[in-house]
Amino acid sequence: EGPAMILQVGVKALIKDGRGNFLFLRRNPKVYPGKGVRWDIPGGRINSDENLFDGLAREVFEETGLEIDQSSAKVIAAQDIFVAEKDLHVVRLTYDVQATGSVVLSSEHTDFAWLSKNDVLADEVDRYVREVLENEA
Repeated sequence: EGPAMILQVGVKALIKDGRGNFLFLRRNPKVYPGKGVRWDIPGGRINSDENLFDGLAREVFEETGLEIDQSSAKVIAAQDIFVAEKDLHVVRLTYDVQATGSVVLSSEHTDFAWLSKNDVLADEVDRYVREVLENEA
C-alpha cells in the first residue's frame, strides 16, 4: 500500500458572452511546459479555508480581472482527475457563470478569445474542458 493520495478541489468557470461564445485562455508555456498550446477556462484550486464560490471568484479575478456573479453560478460538471505520478486526486467542479468587467490576463496565460463551442472543440482544448463542452447542451 503506497502513500495516501492528496485530495484537492478545483473550480473552473465557463463564462458566456452575449453572443453565446465562451471565454478561453491560452496557457503560458513558460508556466505550463508542454501545455502552452491548449485553450483552457479560468479557474484553479480552492484554498482549504475558502468556500467553493469564493475560490472560484478569486481564481477568475486573478486570471482574467473579471468579477463573477454568485447568483448566476451553477455547477454544470463534476470530474475526477487522477494524477498518479503526484499521488494526487483533484475533484474539479465547473460552473456556468455570468461575469462583468474587461479581461486583463495574469502571467499564467498569454492570450484569450471568445470562441464558440464548435470552434474550440475543433482546436486544442484541455481534455477535461472538452469533456464538459461535449456534454453541455
